[in-house]
Amino acid sequence: MDIALVIKTIIMGLVEGFTEFLPISSTGHLILAGSLLDFSGEKEKVFEIAIQSGAMLSVVWEYRVKIWSVLRGLFNDRNAQRFAVNIIVGSIPAIVLGLLFHRKIKDVLFAPIPVALAFIIGGVIILWVERSRRFSDFSARIKSVDDMSVFDAFKVGCAQAFALIPGTSRSGATIIGGMLFGMSRKAATEFSFFLAIPLLFGAGGYSLYKERALLSMADLPMFGLGGLAAFVSAFLCVRWLLRYISTHDFSAFAWYRIAFGIFIVVSGYQGWVVWAD
Repeated sequence: MDIALVIKTIIMGLVEGFTEFLPISSTGHLILAGSLLDFSGEKEKVFEIAIQSGAMLSVVWEYRVKIWSVLRGLFNDRNAQRFAVNIIVGSIPAIVLGLLFHRKIKDVLFAPIPVALAFIIGGVIILWVERSRRFSDFSARIKSVDDMSVFDAFKVGCAQAFALIPGTSRSGATIIGGMLFGMSRKAATEFSFFLAIPLLFGAGGYSLYKERALLSMADLPMFGLGGLAAFVSAFLCVRWLLRYISTHDFSAFAWYRIAFGIFIVVSGYQGWVVWAD
C-alpha cells in the first residue's frame, strides 16, 4: 500500500471504531469521511462494512466472561438460553429488512444530505427521550439485560432496524428504543453491544462473500490495518462509554448530531465543502 492509502485506511478504521457504539452513526461518519478523503467506490464500501467486525471484536473481548458463560450454559442454563434467544429474536428484524431493502437504501440514501437529515432527526428524538421523565432510569422496569423477555428483545430489534437508514445510528436506535420500551440506560446500552455481535459479523461476512470478485489478496493489508484501527479505537470507546453513562445522559450526543447535521447541509449549500455522493 502507498502511504496515502495507509493514512486513509487508518483514518477510516479510527472513525469506525470511535463511532460504532456511540449514538452518532458510524455509517454516517464513514460516508462523510470517505467523501472528504476521496475514499469511495465499490471496494471501499465493502471495506467500510468489513472493518465493523474489527470494532465488534472489542465488545467480544470486553464481555468475554459474559459471552463465555452464555455459551457454556446453552444446553443446561435457562438464563443463558433465554439470553441467547433474545439476541437471535432481536437480530431478526434488521436482518430481514436489510436483505429485502439493502440495495435500495444503498442506492438512494448513502449520500451526505440524507445522512445529515438523519443526524438532525435522530438528535431531536434523543433530546425528547432524555427530557421525558417517563423514560428515566428511575422509572425503568428493566435494569439488566438478563431481565428482558423475548418480546422486549423483539421490540428493541425493531428499533434497531431503523438504523438501516444511514445516519440514524444502530447503537442510537437500539439504546433509545430500549429506553422507550422500559430499559435503564445501562441495560439498553449493554443490550445494544450484544445485539451488534451477530449483526455486524454477519454483515461483514456477507459483504465480503457477495463482493468477493472485487477483492484480491493484495487487499488483505488494507482490510487488516483498518480492522486493527477499528478494534483499538472501539475498545477505548466502549470502556469510556460505560463510565460516561453512569453519570451522564445522551443529550450531548444529540446536540452533536444536530450541530453536525446542520453543518453538513450549510457547508454543502454554501460550497465550503464539496460533499461527494
